[in-house]
Amino acid sequence: MVDLVASYGGTPVPGWWDRIRPHSLGWATARLGDGTLVGFVNVASDGGDHAFLIDTKTRGTHQRRGVGTRVVRFAAQHAQAAGCEWLHVDFDDHLRSFYFGACAFEPTNAGLIDLRSMPRDEELPVSS
Repeated sequence: MVDLVASYGGTPVPGWWDRIRPHSLGWATARLGDGTLVGFVNVASDGGDHAFLIDTKTRGTHQRRGVGTRVVRFAAQHAQAAGCEWLHVDFDDHLRSFYFGACAFEPTNAGLIDLRSMPRDEELPVSS
């Protein structure tokens, strides 16, 4: 995984896989004949109807060849087979055409709080 992340200019985090694996419904990979990892996606689940794509990655030398699309579709099929009814993903703007085009996700209303920028001593507003 460290090698795959470094291959596209990402910042590998040692121990990352050991931290996330217990929260995974499963994951999909793409490998070359020699075993080299060229694609990866993790699927987390709420244990019910919802699954979440996390950490979709494609080796830099294999981007724009359909590898990411194939691992996402494989993951979606298996999330469906596991009983999930919804597959969620969030992404940076430059990946819109990948997720909405190649992977057939649909835009939806969603909300997000950037917890990194929220003051720790301030409570979130509560509505009634």
